[in-house]
Amino acid sequence: MIDFKCGCGQTLFFENTTCLRCGSRLGYDPRERRMLRLSTAGVAGPQGSSQEAPQSGAGPLCRNGVDFGVCNWIVREEGEEYCLSCRLNRTIPNLLDGDRLRWWKQLEHAKRRLIFGLLQLGLPVSGKHESEHGLAFRFIEDRRSNPNVAEDHVYTGHSEGVVTINVAEADDVRREIARQNTGELYRTLLGHFRHESGHYYFRLLIDSERRLQRFRDVFGDERQDYEAALSRYYAGPRIHDPDFISAYAQSHPLEDWAEVWAHYLHMTDTLETAGIHGLPQGSDRFDGFEDLLQKWSELTIMLNSLNRSMGLEDAYPFVLSEATLNKLQFVHELIVPAPACPS
Repeated sequence: MIDFKCGCGQTLFFENTTCLRCGSRLGYDPRERRMLRLSTAGVAGPQGSSQEAPQSGAGPLCRNGVDFGVCNWIVREEGEEYCLSCRLNRTIPNLLDGDRLRWWKQLEHAKRRLIFGLLQLGLPVSGKHESEHGLAFRFIEDRRSNPNVAEDHVYTGHSEGVVTINVAEADDVRREIARQNTGELYRTLLGHFRHESGHYYFRLLIDSERRLQRFRDVFGDERQDYEAALSRYYAGPRIHDPDFISAYAQSHPLEDWAEVWAHYLHMTDTLETAGIHGLPQGSDRFDGFEDLLQKWSELTIMLNSLNRSMGLEDAYPFVLSEATLNKLQFVHELIVPAPACPS
């Protein structure tokens, strides 16, 4: 993730809607990958002069930003009211409830960070309105958090390009309880989005017999009964095999893939952030795999040491085995073509 600059010199962050220095309204352009000013405001300069940023010729702010304050992306397409990210929404929460509006805002923040990372990696992002193979999101909840809905259980998951996120995952308390109950070391909204996107990109990237055979060599045979595999996983003791990135990755080869995919996105985004802030362990997204791993090792040691200095748990509670590294390298080679090969 990168930071941005306002024309007045103020540092801007990805979720900013207003410059705190000059008061300009802001909008993020996902196509040009930069923050733009949608309106300007004069501020007094050092000698009392007026410093006013030129107004951008960008398109309008997304309707979900105007109406509900949950989006800061602009609309580039003629005749559209919603941005690239919000056009992927199929179902949103009941906004008459204040908690649901707050939860939806958190869900949208995580979704836009996912999409930013996917675009940075050069991965295709299109909606169901553009292609039957496009991506869509449903944010719904069940009676465990809302007795007024029809569904008894809503499971976060993916099916045929549609990602479903249980809205209650945006409740920090509920999510922490679930994290403790499942023994998951890393359970965040962004983690959910990245994991489920892995299922979506599996069918886009594993697009040849050669790649499919390579996948089976590394992860196992994805044709084994999925429901039976998950039933065995949840019924038995969850002893973490170090050859898997997480305990849940042991449940089925497709879940192993999605966990490794999410982990790769964590790595590349964090390394890019470190680079933007001038750390030598920072990396662009197209480093060779060995360089990426070396920088990642150094950076995570630093992250954990900083957290321990603050009396917090390790930010990165993972140990990468040789088998896991092979899986991460498989993902890397799918996304980053070899130097001699065309994209």
